[in-house]
This record gives sequence, C-alpha cells and structure tokens, in this order.
Amino acid sequence: MRITGIVGSALKLISVVGFLLSSGVCLAAEPAQIDEAQVAAANKDTQAQRQQDQPYNNAPTWRAVRSGEQNYTTVKGVETGVLVQSGGETWRAVRNGPVMFYGGILLIAVPVLIFLFYRKYGALKLHDKPTGRMIQRFSDWERVVHWSTAISFVVLAITGIIILFGKHLFLPMFGYTLFSWLAIISKNLHNFFGPLFIFCAVATFVTFLKDNWWKAHDMLWFKKAGGMFSKEHVPSDRFNAGEKSWFWGGVFLLSIIAAVTGLILDFPNFDQGRGVMQQANVIHAITAILFIAASLGHIYMGTIGVEGAYESMRNGTVDETWAKEHHELWYNDIKSGKVVQKPVGAAGTAQARL
Repeated sequence: MRITGIVGSALKLISVVGFLLSSGVCLAAEPAQIDEAQVAAANKDTQAQRQQDQPYNNAPTWRAVRSGEQNYTTVKGVETGVLVQSGGETWRAVRNGPVMFYGGILLIAVPVLIFLFYRKYGALKLHDKPTGRMIQRFSDWERVVHWSTAISFVVLAITGIIILFGKHLFLPMFGYTLFSWLAIISKNLHNFFGPLFIFCAVATFVTFLKDNWWKAHDMLWFKKAGGMFSKEHVPSDRFNAGEKSWFWGGVFLLSIIAAVTGLILDFPNFDQGRGVMQQANVIHAITAILFIAASLGHIYMGTIGVEGAYESMRNGTVDETWAKEHHELWYNDIKSGKVVQKPVGAAGTAQARL
C-alpha cells in the first residue's frame, strides 16, 4: 500500500508539472498574440489620427504608387504597369524652368545684339563699283533646296516658339479660345513640317557638301572676323568660314539632333516610354532654341548684313565685283578656268559650271 501511495503521489506530481509546463507555453504564446493585436490597433489608431490631423494625406500609399515600380496590369506595353511616373514632374520643372527662362533670354538677346551691331557697323558694302558682268553663284536646284529648307525651318521655328512660350506670351493677349486654336494649328504644322525639314536638310547637306570642307585659310577669316568690324577684305572660297560653321554646326549637327528627337516625339507609337519622350522633349527644345538663335545670325548676314547677299540667293547671280570682294578665291578659280563659264546669255548672266 505504501508503494502504491508513492506511485500515486509521483503521478500527481508529474501531472502537476505537465500542467504547469503546458500553462507556461500558453502563457508564452499569449504575449505574442497580444503584441500583434496591439500593433494592429496602434496602426489603426495612427491612421485614424492622420485622417483627423491631415485629411486626405495618404502619403504612404502614394509613395508606393510613385515608386516607379512595375505592377500587374492586363494592358501590354512599355510602362503600362507603372501607375504614376514621377519623372513627369522633373520634365515639367526643367521645361518650364531653365529651358524657357534661359532660352527666352537667348532668343531676346541675339536680335538685340544684331540690332546694336548693325547700328554701329552697318552692312558690308562693296568698295568698288559693280561691273555689270554677272556670275552665277547658285543654280536653280541649289536655290530650290535652300528656300525649301529655309521656309520649313521658319514654320518650325514660329510654331515651336508658340508651343513652348505661347502660354506665357500669347495666352494673355489672345485669350483661351483664340490661343487654343493657335496652339492646335501650331502643333499640327510642327508635326507635319518636321519630316519635310529633315528631307530638305539632307538635300541641302548633300548639295552643298563639296564646297564646305575646311581649309587652312579659313583660320584667317576667323582671326579677322570676316572683316565685319574692320571692313577689311578677307579672301575666302565659295563659302567663307562663317558659312561653313553654319553648315556644319547648324545644317549638320543641330539638324541631326533636332531630327532624331523630333521623330521620337512625332511618332510615339513606336513603344518609346514616357521617360524617353521627356528626355527627347527637353533636348529637342534646347537644340531648337540654339538653332533659332544661330539662324538669326545667318539670316542677318544673308539679308541686310552683306550687301547683295540676298539677291544672290534670290536670283542666283552676283556681280563680278561682289564675287571678287567677298569670295576672292572662288572668283580666282572662275577666272583661271577651274570653274568653267558658259557664254553670257541674253539676260546678262554667266553660267558657272562647277
């Protein structure tokens, strides 16, 4: 009986220990469950308090939305899984900030400087009297290519300025209704004249390439600034160093950059993303502003800056005195027979066959 009592006591002890151990496990588990509940309740209270202190402030949610990460969508395409692309704000800040501000200053400063230069130094005029003997400077094809490129460029420049600066320049003057029509017309003209300008620029480059290679004596023209300040005679080829700079810097380099970025913007259906479009837009705007500013110098020299320059492109011919004073090396090639001249026609013009 004594042994039985001892065994019974041991069994009771074991059961008590087991109960205590099981209770300990439960007690250890309960705090974790309580912590989770407390965290959930705290988050709920925090969110509720946020809605009271800062109504509609869903910053955590929008941070996730604006992260730029791709999420799931049934629509297939580039960036279709991105709900909000935050780069748009950067693009808008750059376009409406430094591009417009400094670009606007440049487009105002260049005409002012040209005007002041003209008032002080005037146009480059002939020193000797015209001889009446005419030399062909530009063929019919060259003039067609030049004027086609020039007209398409002017259309793009005007419409581009309206698109970029119109909200600040023309909207206050015209009002919303008229400016909306002006903006729509400008956008469509810009889109359709862009490819035309690219074609004309390529034709211009191919047509005039042979006469625009750099030579050693072009450095002398740069050194003396073409005689624009001193009125000194500086010999040059068919195209002087300034015209060659315009050819390579404008017709070649800036045209390529403007064409590539313009086509990216003109044809958004080739799966380029919004980031690419935004970068192309900023580069296109900067390039266009530089292009317009440089073209103002070219237009000035081709019209009132050099006497007889406009007539040479309009009619294709120049007086012998003009050729000798402005492009003496080219004139010497004509006189030496390197450039063969046809007999003078009835209209008093001579045909140069290069």
